[in-house]
Amino acid sequence: VQLQASGGGLVQAGGSLRLSCAVSGFTSEHYHVGWFRQAPGKKREEISCITVSDGTTYYPDSMRGRFTIASDYAKNTVYLQMNSLKPGDTAVYYCTADTQRLANRPCPDPRFASWGQGTLVTVSS
Repeated sequence: VQLQASGGGLVQAGGSLRLSCAVSGFTSEHYHVGWFRQAPGKKREEISCITVSDGTTYYPDSMRGRFTIASDYAKNTVYLQMNSLKPGDTAVYYCTADTQRLANRPCPDPRFASWGQGTLVTVSS
């Protein structure tokens, strides 16, 4: 399995970005994709997850409202739309994928899932 995250860049506070995660290597749409981020000196944060086969999504309470996850199986791509960006959103954003999910949400277990290389999002004030 290979994942390629893209779409990061420099944006002003209040702006929007759409990240893409190109996924390859799965033989069907029965897999789960998660977006995480990590800022320097901070612990990794879970942003959102999706089950590609049925579109089930998950957002932690802290990420609801400004982030939207979506998948396009025909393009083997999962997107993360980010709106009303703040300087605190500055981080490297990663996507993960696996056929297995955590028990309580449709997210890959980050300990065992495949990871992309990350894309840097910088939000200026």
